[in-house]
Amino acid sequence: MYFDSTYLLLIPAMLIAFWAQTKINSTYNKYSKIRTVGGNTGAEIARSILDGAGLFDVRIERTNTKLGDHYDPRDRVVRLSPEVYAGATIASAGVAAHEVGHAIQHQKSYKPLVLRTTIAPVVNIGSQASMILFFIGVLFSFKGLTTIGIIFFSVTVIYQLVTLPVEFNASTRALSILKSNGILYGDEVKGAQKVLDAAAMTYVAGALMAISQLVRLIALSNRYNE
Repeated sequence: MYFDSTYLLLIPAMLIAFWAQTKINSTYNKYSKIRTVGGNTGAEIARSILDGAGLFDVRIERTNTKLGDHYDPRDRVVRLSPEVYAGATIASAGVAAHEVGHAIQHQKSYKPLVLRTTIAPVVNIGSQASMILFFIGVLFSFKGLTTIGIIFFSVTVIYQLVTLPVEFNASTRALSILKSNGILYGDEVKGAQKVLDAAAMTYVAGALMAISQLVRLIALSNRYNE
């Protein structure tokens, strides 16, 4: 039975991804059960921070996807999951403030966010086409197609790498605002930081996985085009 040894390149990233997902689940579950002293919901916190930044036109919507919280720069809307939208917990405060951090990045034309938003459409197309082109190239020994597939997938890697400063910066902004505006106090800030740090590790894991996959594609290309 044939074994593709290039899969071994993915194992470290897969282990880190599994650990990161376990970490965010356990940390989020812990702090989603601890109510804040202020008692404000995630939606209320988000609205307060947005208004304080002069972003009165940015809407807040509730999405039905758990941990599906995000900021949409095209529609200028902060979308919060049910637990974050209605929850008055440390976790909901941290996540809501983090997503508003992205809205503030957008307001200030934060360069990594601008770059990520610009290349997002290309990534959506390239990530799907890259593997198809690559394996067609391998199947028919057409090096040109494997090379194009690798180039397309490289854009996905760039997107993952650009995502890291975007997410870290949004968390830094969120924690600073939560503390300076008196939304969270003392250990509550530390709890929110743990939630956001755990979430950040999932993006690090995603970047490592993308890099590992790219290295694997290059290794396969070299093998079948010798």
